Amino acid sequence: MLFTPAETKVAIVGGGTMGADVATVCARGGCAVQVVEVTTERRAHLPDYFVNNMTELGYEHRTHLLSLAGSLDEVDWSDVDLVIECIPERLDIKQALFAELEKRANAEAVLASNSSSFPISEIANGLRTSARMIGLHFFMPAHLIPCVEVVYGEKTSSMVADSLSRLMTSCGMVPVIVKKDLPGFLANRLQHALSREAFAMVDAGIASLEDIDKAVRFGFGFRYLAAGPVMQRDHAGLEIHAAAGASIYPSLNNSPNIAKCLSDRVKSGKLGMKTGEGFFQWTPETIKAERTRYDDLLRAGLKIIQKDLPEIK
Repeated sequence: MLFTPAETKVAIVGGGTMGADVATVCARGGCAVQVVEVTTERRAHLPDYFVNNMTELGYEHRTHLLSLAGSLDEVDWSDVDLVIECIPERLDIKQALFAELEKRANAEAVLASNSSSFPISEIANGLRTSARMIGLHFFMPAHLIPCVEVVYGEKTSSMVADSLSRLMTSCGMVPVIVKKDLPGFLANRLQHALSREAFAMVDAGIASLEDIDKAVRFGFGFRYLAAGPVMQRDHAGLEIHAAAGASIYPSLNNSPNIAKCLSDRVKSGKLGMKTGEGFFQWTPETIKAERTRYDDLLRAGLKIIQKDLPEIK
């Protein structure tokens, strides 16, 4: 079982952006972390990436807790307490990896997946020790977004979930427990409920793409930094929400189909920054500027809510 960060050794499989940022989170808390990255070029890039992340967060004194491995064979599995999988979103390779991890990791090690799309129970299918298999879903960029979802599979032990939640809290994260293994877990379900209505209004000609973003960022979304939708109802009055809901709910979109403004772009290969066009057009210069703006605002927001976050010892 997991204890304090200083007593917990973590192996992260996958050293892409997500895996590297998750490693930063664990090392920030005081865990000894080894990242397994098979790509030589990416592995060579990681030391500088870790130094930059840890320095930016003010934990450069813990950079020494981060180390690298080029394969699963290079890891001393006998003393690994927690494994976090951060490989690409393909069910078959995730299942194959966890089948291998089950053989290598000691019997008490917790096996966690950062998957955002596959049910944890599907990934754990066929494992003999699926009680220790759990979802640990971070949001990009993981070292700047405090929330992390701790997701039960069908057979996940509550002791595993509780100890993993305590560890994440000690690493400065805000864990939320997802007790049932639903597609999209908790946060993505909420996010997609919002985006379904947003894109339906674009299809219907009710609002532009730009105004959808403005309404969320500078309207009700701005308040979410201070309080979530449940607390907001206590501020405003439950009877006001109930009356508004009775009027609005019947007209909300509940289609099982993706909005045309989204599906048409996907069909035509307009996938966002990675292809130079999505809802908006992008150049290397505008991508760099947007990512800088985005990360700077996240850092500023993190400072604003710092007093509401767990303190890292």
